Amino acid sequence: MTDEEVQVILDQYEATNARDFERVMSCYADDVELIVREPYLTVGRFKGRDAVGAWFGDWFNTFDRDITFEVRECRKLPNGDVLLVAANRARGRASGVELEGTVVWVYRVADGKITRVEGYPTREAALEAAGAEE
Repeated sequence: MTDEEVQVILDQYEATNARDFERVMSCYADDVELIVREPYLTVGRFKGRDAVGAWFGDWFNTFDRDITFEVRECRKLPNGDVLLVAANRARGRASGVELEGTVVWVYRVADGKITRVEGYPTREAALEAAGAEE
């Protein structure tokens, strides 16, 4: 996993686990686009670094600061996008309930910055949308 595009995504997750959100946001292009589908509560299309940062900030605020991500897969797809699958563990901020889940995102990177992020409910759905085979 030495491709520059893959490394940008891995660096972003390393910064996220370190709670270095300034560094996280520096990975995004000014005009980044985020596309969010279910199972997330807030779905839609978000354009620009501020809007994307606000969406992720709202999502993170539903959990205690102990949320962590373990990257299970991060690889370049045939179309040049990057598939990311990560397990996460967290505790609900209000409920205190411990949660485990998986996030699946497909990233597009240009000139060393993330320009597009699209969420999928499953790895298989992401691969199908990208026209990639196993």
